[in-house]
Amino acid sequence: MITILAGTNRPNSRARRIANYYSTVLTELGAAHQILDLAELPADFTSTALYAQVGTNAEFNRLAAMLDLGNKLVIIASEYNGSFPGVLKAFIDGLPYPGGIWGKKAALVGISNGGQGGLLAMTHLSDILMYLGTAVLPQRVRLPFIGQDLNPEDSLNHDLSRQLLREQATALLAF
Repeated sequence: MITILAGTNRPNSRARRIANYYSTVLTELGAAHQILDLAELPADFTSTALYAQVGTNAEFNRLAAMLDLGNKLVIIASEYNGSFPGVLKAFIDGLPYPGGIWGKKAALVGISNGGQGGLLAMTHLSDILMYLGTAVLPQRVRLPFIGQDLNPEDSLNHDLSRQLLREQATALLAF
């Protein structure tokens, strides 16, 4: 089972829309998968699910448990202020340690409105994931100018973007 993690809590985010697209790619490749959308996190999870409250927030626990269903992840990381969203870091911080994402394999997809396609976000995220014992697939996909590439049907306008995501998904299955 592969978990596709939409790495922001923004409702109807582009990260979620790319997660939907990635889901269609994995379906075409015959891979079992699920989508974990951080928009489903409880608004107060940083005060009700972390630190002394670990394990007490049922909704946070439900989302965290989704990670236990498989050994591979696809993380769609929007670029926020030169990194990835703080809510993604807070979610990771709330996972059991060691555990949560320890020993899993991850593919990263960076998205941004700018020309770097989330490169800085994926670099920061890679460092954290490797520290936590998660193997990161070298084929990181950058989707720059996502506002122009992503269309209303949650598909991508550019052949290269579609090709890179399919190649990455295929590599993740073999990883």
